[in-house]
Amino acid sequence: MHIKSLELKNYRNYKELAVDFSPGSNLFYGDNAQGKTNILESIYIAGTSKSHRGSKDKELIRFGEEEAHIRLLLDKKEIEHRIDIHLKKRKTKGIAIDGMPIRKSGDLLGLLNIIFFSPEDLSIIKNGPGERRRFLDMELCQLQKIYMYHLSQYNKILKQRNQLLAQIYYEEHLLDTLDIWDMQLVQYGISIIEKRKEFVQELNEIMGKIHDKLTGGKEKIVVLYENQAGDDFLEQLQKRRDQDLKYKNTGLGPHRDDMKFIVNGIDVRVYGSQGQQRTAALSLKLAEIELVRRKIGDTPILLLDDVLSELDSSRKGYLLESIKDIQTFITCTGLEEFVNRQLGIDQLFYVRNGIILKEEQEARS
Repeated sequence: MHIKSLELKNYRNYKELAVDFSPGSNLFYGDNAQGKTNILESIYIAGTSKSHRGSKDKELIRFGEEEAHIRLLLDKKEIEHRIDIHLKKRKTKGIAIDGMPIRKSGDLLGLLNIIFFSPEDLSIIKNGPGERRRFLDMELCQLQKIYMYHLSQYNKILKQRNQLLAQIYYEEHLLDTLDIWDMQLVQYGISIIEKRKEFVQELNEIMGKIHDKLTGGKEKIVVLYENQAGDDFLEQLQKRRDQDLKYKNTGLGPHRDDMKFIVNGIDVRVYGSQGQQRTAALSLKLAEIELVRRKIGDTPILLLDDVLSELDSSRKGYLLESIKDIQTFITCTGLEEFVNRQLGIDQLFYVRNGIILKEEQEARS
């Protein structure tokens, strides 16, 4: 799988852009705030329909304009696909695959498998559980349509149950209807928990080997899925009903679950050094790449947003060695000889104020 080209119109600081890519490594360099990350963001949106920054559609449109367009050509198993994203300030975005509009943005997931790696991901171990749940959900949604459907249903029911908990405070007779919502919440919740457990189990096996190599055999890592509900979600949900009614919020379920990373027997989030946490995060992202590769029988697209500057030479070298057969998009502020020596840059782009200049290979000698 590789991206052949990208076209942008009125997107962020790009008035118009048309660029072809190498199926290998593509490096964008230039000063900060020139538009390098915007390129990676537009690719991510073409694969997931959402910004990795959490930006709203209207924030993606160039200042003073009403609409923006993203067009991406993808070669997947020797079949070309075209993804069109039409962003509008005052309406829902339009999405088309191969010229055919799709009704739900979720239908886009899985066509273009993307792994995004930024400096923020190096903090995924020590940050709050919400980031680790997002990591699980985004990857599983790209890999399994049924997971995406069950997660969507669960979130809708969770929202309705929380609204009902608030209403019961004023209308006690509504308490009798809570059982119906509990049954539905548990139905979809159990499916989500099972899929997450399977994913973490597979991730564990791959990540253990990677972490062993990264640390020269000095550290052993184990990933655990922390499921607060235990083996009987419904029973536990009913046991804490009084608490939920008191706080008008559902305090138990996969929306509260987490992952724990154990290195040499200790919880690295709580007791590990910053170096150990960063190494665990790098192991996690590299394991994600390998797991996706196994699941889809193809290579995903890797987006590295200024992450190399955050790694020491040994971790940087291991990362670059691991991604040589993957189409990679890299952003950095300056040209690093280390990167060119380790990875070999296939295509180089200089970015300045929303303009991209494609540099010839001879210029990189």
